[in-house]
Amino acid sequence: MQLPEDIIWKLIFSIIIGGLIGAEREYRSKSAGFRTLTMICIGATLFTVFSEIIGVRTSPDRIASNVVVGIGFVGAGVIFKGDNRVNGITTAAMIWVTAALGMGIGAGYALVSAVACILILIVLYLFTKIEKQIDRISQIRSYKIVCDYENETLLRFESAFKEHHLNFKRTRQMKAGDVITGEWIVKGTEKNHRHFVHDILQDPKVKAFEF
Repeated sequence: MQLPEDIIWKLIFSIIIGGLIGAEREYRSKSAGFRTLTMICIGATLFTVFSEIIGVRTSPDRIASNVVVGIGFVGAGVIFKGDNRVNGITTAAMIWVTAALGMGIGAGYALVSAVACILILIVLYLFTKIEKQIDRISQIRSYKIVCDYENETLLRFESAFKEHHLNFKRTRQMKAGDVITGEWIVKGTEKNHRHFVHDILQDPKVKAFEF
């Protein structure tokens, strides 16, 4: 059986589209990179093509519709929880949207998929710069300070947070012998965080400082 020419072009186009999205993720050293997203795009294209061929008389979307469900399990595998944030959500979204592009190519909407791919790359580039600007204005960090125990020791550090215009929430405190440990989640500008860290590093009473 000869392979239809339109299917060949769909597969080639899916490699290009998936490769462009994957190259961006690979450049940023994400868990789902060049090869992964290219394969996802090709797979979604094939499933859509096969769905139209196999289910032409009954339900042409019965295989393709399950791509949306199945790709969710792949996306969930790249999401993990860090110290105080969830990582990998953008990469999971890229897996999901790359599958959508592949389905569009397989269904014959190559131009729509190409335009969507360009818009996605623009969003990834521009929004990354916007996120960096926002991050300079508002950062959330975890601080852990260990020092000799004195009355109102931790309150002294919390006063320092206020002096540097940082919003804080004490999450844990622990005393062991003559040493006390405090942990905080702190929010503020990058500049204010930097000044606070500089002052704590110069504090001779601080035995250990994680930031």
